[in-house]
Amino acid sequence: MIAIVDYGAGNIRSVQNMLRSIGTRAVIASTPDEIGAAEKLILPGVGHYGHGMAGLEERGLIPALNARVMDDRVPLLGICLGAQLIARRSDESERAGLGWVEADVVAFDRAQMDQPRQVPHMGWAETWISEGARQSSAIADVFARAVLEDARYYYDHSFHFDCDHPETAVLRAHHGYEFAAGVAQGNVMGFQFHPEKSHRFGKALLEAFVGWAPGSGGSRKGAA
Repeated sequence: MIAIVDYGAGNIRSVQNMLRSIGTRAVIASTPDEIGAAEKLILPGVGHYGHGMAGLEERGLIPALNARVMDDRVPLLGICLGAQLIARRSDESERAGLGWVEADVVAFDRAQMDQPRQVPHMGWAETWISEGARQSSAIADVFARAVLEDARYYYDHSFHFDCDHPETAVLRAHHGYEFAAGVAQGNVMGFQFHPEKSHRFGKALLEAFVGWAPGSGGSRKGAA
C-alpha cells in the first residue's frame, strides 16, 4: 500500500489522482498508525519550509516517519516542499529538516546566474539524469527507464538542493545555473518539480517509484 502523507501542506489529491491514472491505489495517511501500515510513502507539499516541518511536528508524524524510513527502510518519495523537508535544513527557515539525505536547501543565487532570471522559478524546464546517477547502481535503473530523452517537468520553487555528494543529485535542471532537481539516497528519493503536474513525463517517474525496490546496501552513514 502506498500512503500519501497529509500534514496540512496541500497538494495531496492531485498526487493521488495522478497515481490513480497509472492504475495505482494510494491512501491518505494523517496518523502515525496509518504511516506505520504503509509499504511506500509519498511526502508531497507546497509552501514554506518552516510551516511544513511544524505541520509534521504538530501532528506527531515525525517519529513514525523516522521509524518507517530510517529503521524499516520503506521507500519514500518527497515532492516539491516534501522533497525539501528530507534535507537537513533550508535557508527559508530556522527549523531543522528530517535529515534523511546529506543535503541542504538553499535559495537561488542571482549572482551566479548567467543572465537575470525570475525567482521563483515557475513553469516547464528540461531535466536530465546526472552523471552521479549514472554511476550509482542503486538508482541508475530507475531513472534510466523513467527519465525520457526529452523530459520536461513543471517547477514552482525559489530554493533548491545543495548536496554534499555529487552522486546524491540524480537529476539536474537549469535556471540561471545548473541545480540539483532530484535527489536519491538509500531508500529515499525527492523531486523538486511536480511529477503530478508533468503529464506523461511525471507519470513515467511515478510509475518507476511504484515499482522501485531499493536494496539495503550502498547507503552512507546517516542515510535513510
